[in-house]
Amino acid sequence: MASTVAPVAALLLSAALLLMGNGLQGTLLPVRGTIEAFSTFDIALVGTAYYIGFAGGCALGSRLVRRAGHIRTFAAMASIASAAALAHAVALSPWAWWGFRAVTGFCFAVLYVVIESWLNERSTNENRGLILSIYTMINLTVITIGQMMLTLDDPASFTLFTAASILISLAAVPVAMTAAAAPAPVTVTRLRLGRLYRTSPVGFVGVLAVGLSNGAFWALGPVFAEQSGMNTTGIALFMSVTVIAGALAQWPLGRASDHTDRRRVILAAGVAASAVGLAMVAFDDLSRYGLLLAAFGFGAAALPMYAVAVAHTNDYVDPQDFVETSSGLLLVYAAGAVLGPLPAAFLMAQIGTAGLFLCTASFHAALVLFVFYRIAQREAVAATEKEDFVSLPRTSPTVFALDPRGEDETVDDVLHDAAADTAPNAGSTPASDKS
Repeated sequence: MASTVAPVAALLLSAALLLMGNGLQGTLLPVRGTIEAFSTFDIALVGTAYYIGFAGGCALGSRLVRRAGHIRTFAAMASIASAAALAHAVALSPWAWWGFRAVTGFCFAVLYVVIESWLNERSTNENRGLILSIYTMINLTVITIGQMMLTLDDPASFTLFTAASILISLAAVPVAMTAAAAPAPVTVTRLRLGRLYRTSPVGFVGVLAVGLSNGAFWALGPVFAEQSGMNTTGIALFMSVTVIAGALAQWPLGRASDHTDRRRVILAAGVAASAVGLAMVAFDDLSRYGLLLAAFGFGAAALPMYAVAVAHTNDYVDPQDFVETSSGLLLVYAAGAVLGPLPAAFLMAQIGTAGLFLCTASFHAALVLFVFYRIAQREAVAATEKEDFVSLPRTSPTVFALDPRGEDETVDDVLHDAAADTAPNAGSTPASDKS
């Protein structure tokens, strides 16, 4: 294992520092926004702005890397993202924060493109799955650490913004100082949403629903916890417990989906997430421990659905289409995360904190109804025809080139130029059965 990790250790360290800084910012900003008397809708727009920028970075990041190279692109994006983290503490205005957060989302998407394309270049068919597993574990671990860093100082001070900026700045050092050769230029994936939906309606709608729900939670979960009476430590625990629960539940749900209709796993998770959301609406006076227990249940049910929906969709595509398909689903998720915080903020303004989980429960309930309908329309994929479940982080389209299900293909085989979007047959439907 050491021989596998050594060539990519610098990249993994950079990724860890970036994700830690982003985890801290993601929890700090809603809390500080509340302190500064931002409205719930203003804070929701901050969350929306991040995913607008993130989607733009996913779409344009490969072009930036091709133009400037991996190291220069990484250094530039890390510098801008570091400056944006500090700027939040200087310009305490919702308008300014929307712009800063959009810039942050764009920069992080491009930074992930650099790291993940480099990881893919340094991996082989034999160790790609191991590298992806290590990278996913780092994602789940350091985001939680970043969220818990909220407890290190008063969110009303400048210190935590400085800490986030320092982490992002330091992330550039391992990449800038690495002796490893930069990878080949990154190519661009094409996006064909109509074809993607026809390939798997449940996968497409499932990822969209998860984006709507999770986008609302990440933007407004800290606000919910604060308005429910939690202190800074409680808010950090509330968000971290959710992530930990999602990490713990992902593999059991994923493995279960390997042996049954994945749509039924999505259905069960959707029912559970809806039930937890409605319970938090019905019992809005839960104790601190009750809230943490509910957060655990929500995370265990809601967070793993993305990976199961991606796996379900990829059951219907050829290996050479994994990257295109999974990249399209990531952008669908981002679109949902852009929209999700807005109705949640509206409901919170109308009925109080319970509005957040009433909103997420509604998204999950709508997904449950859609999955019921699709199960009645189409037979499940036979277990012998499925690819094994793979846990995938939601970072950039480039991460899907590490997917071991496509390991028999080279990067050039699975990545396509965006100009192919205009091809006459770009909307054609795969011959395999759709679900």
